[in-house]
Amino acid sequence: MTVAYVLIKSDLGAQQKVIEELEKLDQVSGIDRTFGDYDIVVKMESEHIEKIREIISWNIKKIDKVRSTLTLVKKEQN
Repeated sequence: MTVAYVLIKSDLGAQQKVIEELEKLDQVSGIDRTFGDYDIVVKMESEHIEKIREIISWNIKKIDKVRSTLTLVKKEQN
């Protein structure tokens, strides 16, 4: 299982609207509002990293009021 965290910057006051759209995505397993450089942190899980990449590129980045994203992929523990 691949786990990734997507940090999202959104337009001022648009966090709730963005979160409502994120909640519709199957691979999203957690959403938190944050303070600081990023407004929202999304936890995603999928069997394949390609699916996560696809969802970020074709769904998350195209949500209205999303300004930018930063993706962190969890390293597998040995």
